[in-house]
Amino acid sequence: MSKIISLNEVKNITPKISAKKTVLVGGCFDLLHYGHLTFLKNAKKTGDFLIVALESDEFIKEHKDRSSIHNQEQRAEILASLDFVDLIIKIPLFKSDTEYSNLVKIIKPKVIAITAGDNQIDNKKKQANMFGAKLKIVSHLIKGFSSGQIIKNFE
Repeated sequence: MSKIISLNEVKNITPKISAKKTVLVGGCFDLLHYGHLTFLKNAKKTGDFLIVALESDEFIKEHKDRSSIHNQEQRAEILASLDFVDLIIKIPLFKSDTEYSNLVKIIKPKVIAITAGDNQIDNKKKQANMFGAKLKIVSHLIKGFSSGQIIKNFE
């Protein structure tokens, strides 16, 4: 089983992982840094199969007001090199919360892991409740560690 898949391939994977305690996280993970590493390691500790829903380059452009440093394929490869990341799903630019909910419905994670202060906490809470998952805060934002701040330091 490849560690990196597209959204279209998710339905083929779910039967193979249904017996596992799956943990779902989402994000851009552009310029992988210590904050990301802490978040992902802590997320993995809440289950035995860590799935990363990896946002698109278009998402970064639209929501972060900048171009990505690494394109989605490169970010997926970097994440795949981490032993504790089991699966990366390259997602396209979702236009609605319903599209995210549909992904959660297909994956059926046991845990949706987030960082404290996640700006999508309400949506993720709804998704967790709709599909029987636990929403779990696994880390706090670590001051000074964001891709945006790191980029500004080098400008």
